[in-house]
Amino acid sequence: MTGPRKMRVAILISGRGSNMVSLIEAARAPDFPAEIVLVLSNRPEAGGLAHAAAAGIPARAVDHRAYPDRAAFDAALQAELEAARVDLVCLAGFMRIFTPGFVEAWAGRMLNIHPSLLPLFRGTHTHEQALAAGVRLHGCTVHFVVPELDAGPIVAQAAVPVMPGDHPVALAARVIVEEHRLYPAALALVAGGRARLAEGRVMFAADVPPAEGALLSLCV
Repeated sequence: MTGPRKMRVAILISGRGSNMVSLIEAARAPDFPAEIVLVLSNRPEAGGLAHAAAAGIPARAVDHRAYPDRAAFDAALQAELEAARVDLVCLAGFMRIFTPGFVEAWAGRMLNIHPSLLPLFRGTHTHEQALAAGVRLHGCTVHFVVPELDAGPIVAQAAVPVMPGDHPVALAARVIVEEHRLYPAALALVAGGRARLAEGRVMFAADVPPAEGALLSLCV
């Protein structure tokens, strides 16, 4: 007797894919509700492609430089995702902005992890932004992707303290540890049907406690 069908997940990367690695490792567990069936990168030289291939996962490059515009590139991605019968997309350091049409086609089925406690510090250089702002807590956020950059409904967050005299590199190192814990946990919530996007907000199942659905970890 087989269990429920696992959600088929594709991971999109642009570099070494450290969050990709954490998702692949988590998905090895028999009770994890998702399976990683494809890794795509917009950069053929991305180090994460070799790691995915070594893990036995189909890994391919769709070089954005080979396409005349964003729409053509997004269409090529869409073809790869459809061919692999992907249910859900996870962005893991994917450094491309999608066309609104692509995002809308994956509404409620595309996640991203961002290295800040959104809505604070959108965009890049988030650790420098946090230090410049003088905040005492920083962290990371998993959210559904919407056309506006880093603005989608939040699935889960994890926080780390900002230490006196902190440096962006040291702060980033503490945040990445939490990212590697948070992303698999958030994916499990969504793939297991315990968190979903509805009417522009994330709805949690009744058995998801507030700590699991919002702030999953506080590193002190």
